[in-house]
Amino acid sequence: MFFDSMYDLVRIIVVGSLSYLALVVLLRTSGKRTLAKMNAFDLVITIAFGSAFASAILSSEVSLTEGVGAFALLCGLQYGVARLSLWSGRFQNLVKSKPSLLFFEGKFEDHRLRRERVTREEVFAAIRAAGAPCLEDVDAVVLETDGSFSVVTGAAGRDMTTLENVRGAKSAD
Repeated sequence: MFFDSMYDLVRIIVVGSLSYLALVVLLRTSGKRTLAKMNAFDLVITIAFGSAFASAILSSEVSLTEGVGAFALLCGLQYGVARLSLWSGRFQNLVKSKPSLLFFEGKFEDHRLRRERVTREEVFAAIRAAGAPCLEDVDAVVLETDGSFSVVTGAAGRDMTTLENVRGAKSAD
C-alpha cells in the first residue's frame, strides 16, 4: 500500500521527467495558441494534456512513446482546429461560441443571462473584480468564449467598437 517496488519509483521519475521534457518541447514548437484558453475546445485540449501526462507517468501500461504520441496528437488537433477556424467561418462557428453581452448601458440583458445560465450576482462579482465601484461606471459586461467576464468602462458616449463580434451588441445578434 505504501511501497510496491523501487522499479515503480524509478519508472515514475524517468518517465515523468522525459514526458515533461517532451511536453515542454512540443508546446514550445507548437506555439502559444496551443495552451490558450480562448474557447471550450481549448479548455478540452488543456485538460486532455493533463490527463495524458498523468497516464504516461502513473500507468505502467502506457509507454513513454505512447504518452509522447498522445501529446503530439493533441498539439496536432489543436493546430488543425485553429487553422480550419481561420479558413472556414462555418467550422469556426461549429467549434467556437460567440461572446454574449450580459449588461449594456445600465441594463441587464435578462434573456441572455438566462440563456448563458449566469446570475446577476455573478455579473456584480465580475464588476467588483474589475474595480468598478458602481453600475454607472460600467458600459458593458461580456461573457467571453472562455467563460470569463470582460467589463467595459470609460466609453463616455463613444461607440464601443470592442463589442463588434459580441452576441447582443447592436449588429451582432
